[in-house]
Amino acid sequence: MNQKLQTFFSKKAVFLILFLFGITTQVCAQRNVEKLNRGLVATRLSASQVYVGWRMLGTESTSVSYNLYCDGVKLAASPFTTTTNYTHATTTNGTYTVRAIINGVEQPVSEPATVWANQYLDIAMQIPPAGTTPDNVAYTYSVNDCSVGDVDGDGQYEIFVKWDPSNSKDNSQPGYTGNVYIDCYRLDGTRLWRIDLGKNIRAGAHYTQFMVYDLDSDGKAELACRTADGTIDGTGFVIGDAAADYRNPNGSKTSTSTYGGVISGPEFLTIFNGETGKAMATTDYMPARGSVSSWGDSYGGRSERFVAAVAYLDGSKPSLIMGRGYYTRLVRVAWDWRNGTLSQRWIFDSATSGNAAAAGMGNHQMTVGDVDGDGKDEIFNGSSGIDDDGTLLFANTLGHGDALHMSDMDPDRPGMEIWQCLEEPAKYKTNGLVFLDAKTGATLWGIPTNTDVGRCNAADIDPRYKGYECFGSAGVKDAQGVTTTTNFLMDCKGNLISNKKPTQNFSIWWDGDLNRELLDSNKIDKWDYLNGKTVNMLTATGYSSNNTTKATPCLSADLFGDWREEVIFRKDDNTSIRIYTSNIPTTHKLYTLMHDSQYRLAIAWQNSAYNQPPHPSYYLGVDMDANILAPNITIAGNSTTIAPKLKIYVETPTCPAKANGKISIATDLNGYTYNLTITGNGLNLALNNQTINTTTNWEKSDFAAGTYIVTVAIPSLSFQESYGVIVKEISALTAKREESNKTVSYIVSGSNEYNVTVNGVTNTYITASSETAKIEIDASLLQSTNTVAIKTNSDCQGIVEDTFNMSPTAFVHPNPTSDVVNIEGVKNGLMQVYTSGGTLVLEKKVENTTSVNLKGFAVGMYLVRITQGTEVQTFKVYLK
Repeated sequence: MNQKLQTFFSKKAVFLILFLFGITTQVCAQRNVEKLNRGLVATRLSASQVYVGWRMLGTESTSVSYNLYCDGVKLAASPFTTTTNYTHATTTNGTYTVRAIINGVEQPVSEPATVWANQYLDIAMQIPPAGTTPDNVAYTYSVNDCSVGDVDGDGQYEIFVKWDPSNSKDNSQPGYTGNVYIDCYRLDGTRLWRIDLGKNIRAGAHYTQFMVYDLDSDGKAELACRTADGTIDGTGFVIGDAAADYRNPNGSKTSTSTYGGVISGPEFLTIFNGETGKAMATTDYMPARGSVSSWGDSYGGRSERFVAAVAYLDGSKPSLIMGRGYYTRLVRVAWDWRNGTLSQRWIFDSATSGNAAAAGMGNHQMTVGDVDGDGKDEIFNGSSGIDDDGTLLFANTLGHGDALHMSDMDPDRPGMEIWQCLEEPAKYKTNGLVFLDAKTGATLWGIPTNTDVGRCNAADIDPRYKGYECFGSAGVKDAQGVTTTTNFLMDCKGNLISNKKPTQNFSIWWDGDLNRELLDSNKIDKWDYLNGKTVNMLTATGYSSNNTTKATPCLSADLFGDWREEVIFRKDDNTSIRIYTSNIPTTHKLYTLMHDSQYRLAIAWQNSAYNQPPHPSYYLGVDMDANILAPNITIAGNSTTIAPKLKIYVETPTCPAKANGKISIATDLNGYTYNLTITGNGLNLALNNQTINTTTNWEKSDFAAGTYIVTVAIPSLSFQESYGVIVKEISALTAKREESNKTVSYIVSGSNEYNVTVNGVTNTYITASSETAKIEIDASLLQSTNTVAIKTNSDCQGIVEDTFNMSPTAFVHPNPTSDVVNIEGVKNGLMQVYTSGGTLVLEKKVENTTSVNLKGFAVGMYLVRITQGTEVQTFKVYLK
């Protein structure tokens, strides 16, 4: 090649290796979750039948089987392998137990279950005494929201009950309210304690969001909520000043917006012991109120709106998320409760520089989930998201809304999706119901409306269509202000599948199939997709829902039995709550939903402001993947137990259809013998007495591409954990060329070792096998035709060949400039500078790199025209 031509036209070819041959995946069991017992439940179906159901725990392999006993007698000759329920033909009521069988060994017996006469459990309540406000208004109490947590570590949930006075208020309403109480009950009706939040915590849907969770991963649940002067804990201890009263006594009870409200005085955040109700730590509440007007009004309508959640921000232990504001200013604060110390992890404030886009982008709720696959949760406010480190994930400008749902709604798309209804046409512009990419907040499709869309729901309710169906209270308002409601039922791709829709409140897995049912008020209905109507399955006569028109249950969650959900309603006279459970047989064997951390976290935040139903992190529906991945969890509270830190590595097969993919297991323990089971993709492999230590990994290299469940057990430690492992098909080699003024780039995927040939000269480049790499190659490119060939060390991946022509290309910088502009990449060229109006102001010959001084020219935009032979390039240069 002509040396001058080489020097003049030389460019650099940059190859960016994005994906790897022999992809190596590290799989770690990370999240500390509560220990659960079998949740064994037995209910009489008829005079001659008893239904029995139990949990498959998230720490077990899907290959686990079970023996079921009644009064010590095994009920089947062979273990139950494909289900976790059984209908026992018997006229007498016995005591049932279940034992898991792992690697052929029967495990310890479960807790016993006696037979319920019906499909529900009644728990007696202790109603707080009625009261009278300072302006002589009498009030009584009713059960409101509930939550659950295991406060003593026995694997059985206790029930947390919030009591609301009959004069509870929305933020827009003036007036005093009675105190709010929170109780904790065992399932047998024993009340463990009562917390009185006091007169300085107003009652209403937006004021008290109480989080029940094992926040320090010690195996026992705590309670966290906002408190104030005068709060009395479960042992009788008074927080702060018992005599302080910050309620506003001034003005009119009908016309003064702040009358009876609390918009001054200190606020606290308190962590309570779940077993005793004792206040263990109290600190100043953050996010703080500060100036009420900084939130958008002067009466507390915006500053006193709270939301809360729990999230795994470090991927291992849960953190508390406390929020304030969403109409305008939006603030979220993450807290850690570790070893008896309450500390602040981060603050996100839309008033902070760089976060302004999140202002006004919140709902009356939050949801939580890991949408980027890093094992750590993100926080979703509504039309904005916050990353696990407290930085802004996205803000999509769609504004405030009343409800959103997040799960893997479209199983054909990678990642999760959000279905959301919106309130402000001025912000959402066109679609008041939107289907979003959860990772980016980008709209995938939507439903046009021009009103406040107050309700929406998403669930797989029609087996004819893969994925979730989406529906909501869409409406269009005409010029006269008349709203026409549009009925619609959409599939997850945005296609209209029916002009009829069910109620858009809660959903619940109730009957034996994988479709979800509808929960609204005190009823459970099935969607009859053939006739476009609901069919009632349960009506809780004599029992009520909560929160007026919201008509939400006290709680819906997978509380016991198999993977299906229970629902709690309050008795009309509030003397008891009733927990309904399904006694419909099912042939599906799934993990308890409470060991899917996204679902479990949703149970914690369900009581926050406008209650919404829980959704798991994976697609659970008629067309779900038959290979169920075990949750990446470990049981909290076992800190004294020796347990390994395991890493599982996966390598893809060398060629498609070859079964030589590799799975290897590493440990940090020495001196133990391991039992391994690997199932899935047609394989059922049991390998006992395997040696794994800090210097010797276990590995096996005959796996075809597919999904496997790897269960690792150390019998001497009573340790067992299961992992979902995907052996990926080797990908074809791909390379995409991109050109800029300075480089020719190839984005390459398929391997970590590449042979790159540029105009006949070959070099080999090897990247690390666990990360993306950027390789810069200095290569001489011809002004005429150039050839590039890229291949890997695996012939079955193919070869990418490319040709392209280089032409003289100028490069102008800096732009904008305050004086000098440099012209590069020109040989024997002519530069002409014109004003934006077309007047020639400068003409000059340029060669190689030439600097041109524009100082003294008027500020503004100029056109720089570069002519090289027959090629003409024009650049806009801005002089500042």
